[in-house]
Amino acid sequence: MHDFAFLSDARFLKAPPASDQPLAVAGIAWDGSTTGRPGARLGPRAIRQASHMLCDGIHPHFDVSPLGHLGDAGDLALPNTSLASMREAMAAPVGALLRRHHMVWLGGDHSITLPLLRAYRAALGRPLALLHFDAHCDTWQDHFGEPSGHGTWVREALQEGLLVPECVTQLGIRSAGTRAAREYVRDRGGQIFDARALRGLEGPAQLAPVCAAIRDRLAAHGSPPVYLSLDIDCLDPAFAPGTGTPEPGGMTSAQVLTLLEELADLPWAGMDCVEVAPAYDHAELTSMAAAGFVWTYLCARVRSGCSGPLRCGG
Repeated sequence: MHDFAFLSDARFLKAPPASDQPLAVAGIAWDGSTTGRPGARLGPRAIRQASHMLCDGIHPHFDVSPLGHLGDAGDLALPNTSLASMREAMAAPVGALLRRHHMVWLGGDHSITLPLLRAYRAALGRPLALLHFDAHCDTWQDHFGEPSGHGTWVREALQEGLLVPECVTQLGIRSAGTRAAREYVRDRGGQIFDARALRGLEGPAQLAPVCAAIRDRLAAHGSPPVYLSLDIDCLDPAFAPGTGTPEPGGMTSAQVLTLLEELADLPWAGMDCVEVAPAYDHAELTSMAAAGFVWTYLCARVRSGCSGPLRCGG
């Protein structure tokens, strides 16, 4: 199970293998839960390849590079059989990496986030806040008859007590769905900035009320560590055509970058970037956007002085 052809042999930013660096990335090349177009298992490879455009540069806002602070742990060696076996196999390597590094995870489909949150909850000893960029609410009761999948993980994480409900923020939601699913997070005390609410808001001043609302929730609930889950389909297909379930009317790359930059000082615990499916991409638009978002997150951690695993900033 360790030698699948789709596993990546490149490294993010051409960084050295992960050893004792404070920051690390790892790939989770799984797409067995996709409901639209498959292919997100090739996402880690595509994001790493696109990142090579950034490996000799300094971030224009944070004025740093993650090189020298970053290692690449490769793709996790996982069975390609069932969702349950994949998630079970994730536990040991994820836990080991969390003890050594502040992690960014390259997916893969969004079903990988639930076992990641379980690992962070165990490592931190407390529920997390969640910043969730997505076209879809991911709060369905089931996954087309299966109990779990890439569209159920937010509901499951809340039900399992992995998250502080009032500190869950969703951004970019716009897909069709039942009212119960679309409003699930808000009905439990969280907040949703759907794509319609974000239209026309792009720069720091325009997005300041959104950032303030996120900060206010965290401050009111003890400033829990924040996990960032970024589904690339939060972007409009004009910016990210290479994904399994694209939805028109989405966010712009500039909106996502502004939010990542303006919220850089939150107490971040980790990040994933998921659902990049390069078979449907054009001119590497999607993988370059994903690489840029990951690079921005990593540069922000360097700028904040992150020197070890889990919580950085805040």
